[in-house]
Amino acid sequence: MHAYALMTNHVHLLITPHRAATVPKLIISLARRYVQYVNTSYRRTGTLWDRRYKSSLIQAETYLLTCMRYIELNRVRATMVEDPAHYRWTSYRANALGQTSPLLVPHSVYLSLGATDKARQVAYRHLFRYHLDDGQRTATGGQSKPAPRERAFL
Repeated sequence: MHAYALMTNHVHLLITPHRAATVPKLIISLARRYVQYVNTSYRRTGTLWDRRYKSSLIQAETYLLTCMRYIELNRVRATMVEDPAHYRWTSYRANALGQTSPLLVPHSVYLSLGATDKARQVAYRHLFRYHLDDGQRTATGGQSKPAPRERAFL
């Protein structure tokens, strides 16, 4: 997993699986465990989800950093925080500030931002100077052909 955001009513995950077939299995497993946790914690029964999950195959070389920004700026766009660092349930603090996260594995595109951790973090924060425009928000829409090399799922 390269980026994530836990929102009040949905979750964003940016992952590069070893095999595409593992993505649905991962989501089903996470969803089952979460429903069991919520139902047990709140003494309730039934489903929590109103529809199936969505996934998009992206070209990592072209859209990975845009997707990471989209995910980590979710709370900012929702006007819930002014700075992505102010919301702890995203990967921003790890990718931009160097906070340790056992959940994340840096993607090669992220690693190419700099020769050291500090250089990558500075370059990554630099990407967040501006909010996403409408074109970047739909950057993954309409992708008909995946990249022939490394691919990631959003």
